[in-house]
Amino acid sequence: MQEASEIIPSGMLSVIGRRNSDYKTACLEALEYCKTVGIEDPVCEVSNYLFPDSRVIAGHIQALEFLQKNSKKFSFARVKMLPVSGAFHTRLMKSAMQPLSEALESISIQEPLISVYSNVDSKKYRQPEQIQHCLVEQLVLPVKWEQIMHTIYERNKGKKFPYTYEVGPGKQLGAILRSCNLKASKYYSNIEVSEDETNEET
Repeated sequence: MQEASEIIPSGMLSVIGRRNSDYKTACLEALEYCKTVGIEDPVCEVSNYLFPDSRVIAGHIQALEFLQKNSKKFSFARVKMLPVSGAFHTRLMKSAMQPLSEALESISIQEPLISVYSNVDSKKYRQPEQIQHCLVEQLVLPVKWEQIMHTIYERNKGKKFPYTYEVGPGKQLGAILRSCNLKASKYYSNIEVSEDETNEET
């Protein structure tokens, strides 16, 4: 992925939108802008679905800068360039697919013992072949975190939500869960790990 990132100047833009935000139109206009400045086959697309009204858009730097300058036009509440070197989870990462596929073929992948969900389709991993396929595909396809949250916490009426624990520094995943499913978030807990505990283990 690092080598793919170095081929074309690209990046990722975090966007907090509003209910009337039109991400599709915004990306299309950014693509048209890129063509006017001489970029052939530009890329600008949603690369992460985080929670309602929150997306990460990735692609050519010029496209992302266009979106920053025109954020009000597209009803974006807040935009921020992420400190990464490439447009991950877009087709600009296509050159990394074959090397990753070859690396995965050289190792033994087992069926998961616990539930593990794919970023590609928000479904549970079932078979080793499916895991290998999805791990390669997720290089160029958007992360469907919001959809995974809905899959995990979908419940029939009256069925209790599971306890959810976020282990480590920060509570960002808890905040995302709250935005996706307020009722499920009531069973969320954060377990912090102090530096002293980490040092004792090492």
